[in-house]
Amino acid sequence: MPFSETLAPILDFLEKGGISIWVIAALSVITLALILWKVWDLMLLGAWSNGRVVSRALQDWQNGRDREALERLSKRRTVRAKLTRTAIEAHGNTAFDDDAAAAETGRVAKSLLARARGGLRPLELIATIAPLLGLLGTVLGMISAFQALQDAGSRADPAMLAGGIWEALLTTAAGMAVAIPASMALTWFESVTDRLRLEFEDAATRVFLRPRRRDAEKLPLAAE
Repeated sequence: MPFSETLAPILDFLEKGGISIWVIAALSVITLALILWKVWDLMLLGAWSNGRVVSRALQDWQNGRDREALERLSKRRTVRAKLTRTAIEAHGNTAFDDDAAAAETGRVAKSLLARARGGLRPLELIATIAPLLGLLGTVLGMISAFQALQDAGSRADPAMLAGGIWEALLTTAAGMAVAIPASMALTWFESVTDRLRLEFEDAATRVFLRPRRRDAEKLPLAAE
């Protein structure tokens, strides 16, 4: 089948839906791009890594093998490893008191979480406005259908009204078709970042549970 014949029904659908359906179609493309990009971004951040290296580093730290723990973490670029390394170095740095070490760890944790949550606001916005755009298109289509019915007067054809109504409802269906996957993806990504937050808290707690060694060698803070 020629490409033009394949494209014709899609263009016909867009023309029947009016300007709202074009906006919703653009949002659908943006939604797909955001979801694919966010999956790739979280993979680069190591959101789905098993955390085995971090667990071993924490065991080394709890057993007093500071250098071994830092060496394990230096080879990893995941957000868990960065947060754990920061906590270890802040806790082991004699230039910091307990409050300063905790504040530095919290600052880096917030920065890493903000990085992991990047791109979620646009998805949230799309999930909110796509159904509203669909409803707006439906209302405008209904207004046009009833205006046509009024103009027809006694010669009004019920089939004409029915045709106008179902065309108007296309935008509502399209808006929900975009909003539902956007909302599902948003919920999934938020669950991933919530799990990261809990793992950050767990790692920082395990680091700070070890008593500070006042005679410990001053450790430089890792660059973010």
